[in-house]
Amino acid sequence: MISSVCVSSYRGRKSGNKPPSKSCLKEDMARGEDSDKIIINVGGTRHETYKSTLRTLPGTRLAWLADSESQVSSDSDIASPSATEFFFDRHPGIFAYVLNYYRTGKLHCPADVCGPLFEEELAFWGIDETDVEPCCWMTYRQHRDAEEALEIFEPPDPDDTDDEREMPRRFGIEDVPDRSRGCREVWQPKIWALFDDPYSSRAARGVALASLFFILVSITTFCLETHDAFYEVKNWTEHVVQDNMTKNITRNEIVTNPILFTVEGICVVWFSFEFLVRIISCPDKVVFIRNMLNIIDFVAILPFYLELALKSLSSKAANDVLNFLRVVRFVRILRIFKLTRHFVGLRVLGHTLRASVNEFLLLIIFLALGVLIFATMIYYAERIGIQPNDPTGCNHTHFKNIPISFWWAVVTMTTLGYGDMYPQTWLGMMVGALCALAGVLTIAMPVPVIVNNFGMYYSLAMAKQKLPKKKKKHNPNPDAPTDSASFGKSETNSHRDSTQSDTCPLAPEENISRNRSGEATVQFLNSLKCQRHVFSLTISCGYHAG
Repeated sequence: MISSVCVSSYRGRKSGNKPPSKSCLKEDMARGEDSDKIIINVGGTRHETYKSTLRTLPGTRLAWLADSESQVSSDSDIASPSATEFFFDRHPGIFAYVLNYYRTGKLHCPADVCGPLFEEELAFWGIDETDVEPCCWMTYRQHRDAEEALEIFEPPDPDDTDDEREMPRRFGIEDVPDRSRGCREVWQPKIWALFDDPYSSRAARGVALASLFFILVSITTFCLETHDAFYEVKNWTEHVVQDNMTKNITRNEIVTNPILFTVEGICVVWFSFEFLVRIISCPDKVVFIRNMLNIIDFVAILPFYLELALKSLSSKAANDVLNFLRVVRFVRILRIFKLTRHFVGLRVLGHTLRASVNEFLLLIIFLALGVLIFATMIYYAERIGIQPNDPTGCNHTHFKNIPISFWWAVVTMTTLGYGDMYPQTWLGMMVGALCALAGVLTIAMPVPVIVNNFGMYYSLAMAKQKLPKKKKKHNPNPDAPTDSASFGKSETNSHRDSTQSDTCPLAPEENISRNRSGEATVQFLNSLKCQRHVFSLTISCGYHAG
């Protein structure tokens, strides 16, 4: 359609047969494109594009926006304006990447934006996260790995009800009784935090220091018991009647220094008290019993009490049990693992080892292949130049067979080199050099991954410790829910439930605002039906005259 200016000038020509000029056609094309333009104001930043561009991704919020606006313009008697502006109170920087996805078909993740924020914006605009380009997928996934790692070191934050109960104390009202909970419900979490979380309070730090002191004393006592200055061997004669004859049997017994026994008893009393308090105040007894550290604690305490109970018995069975318990004393050294409750670095090390299981398995497979290959090669390499009187070739070499060569291959690939076995032929020396080089390369490959895991876990653990406790969040807009994790849920710009039917009309409050030229506002058509299931879309849009 030719514009009115071009038509009037065309009709006013004397010839009456000349076509309109190129400038008129360009103006007409420009006005045709203007009718398809749409302006989206996101957080105060205006973005201008075509409705056809927004329709390239059907099923998304902007595609529905373009379809709904076009239907309003076609059904309304109002003249179609040059451009339509919609306002969304969302992140303007991320929307530039979203709009560029409509233009190019490639979704890239900004490197300067936190992952959860980008994920939330994608959910709001109705874009699937699987559309992220492979080059940006690792950047997009980093926040999820960090969140999973943070959940390992500390449980989720308590509910807001806990903050409400602590509110009187913040204002100095200490004597306000809490009648909603019993005495046990009040003191149980406090006692549990006192003995389980060293960073919860100053008293908890004192309990942790006391526990650390007794752990170190117990381990020191265990080590000193093996020194000859802290034990003595007692010989005693036992009279045994056998076949109506009395026989004297001399027996030896190692007696520990009474001072060390007393010190160990004091440590066991503390560990017993700590174990009982923790199991009584524990919120989940099943999880407590299944915890490996608690099992180690119980197994380390039990032999001491059994030894005390059996010492008064003189039967042979009791003596056998005592001898067994003395052998099982090494379990006390496992108390060193209790230090993981007090040192974040030890916990990080444990989580790193669990997270790097695949790398360790890969390392073991590489080492096993290398050991098998080089053990076989060194066995046959050392067989060169055997003597006629030595048909097996075992007299002039340490490598008698391939299984013995496994030990040499392991020691060489791990660069230890004990020197108990070494090649003596020139070909065997070449195999040994190749074995050492292969071992260095094999061990070096998975080590950076393990080191990176440790660095990531350690930095996250430190951040978790320094992270202030979250206070109760106040929502200034009671109608705007805070959760927009998924597109199907109600969102920040929503005033209606997302469970409306597929033929829901737009809300009456979704009206056309007054434009910049001061034209009167026009109400949206309430009879307009949604062609698709619109998830609580609330928009404030305005027509602007060209």
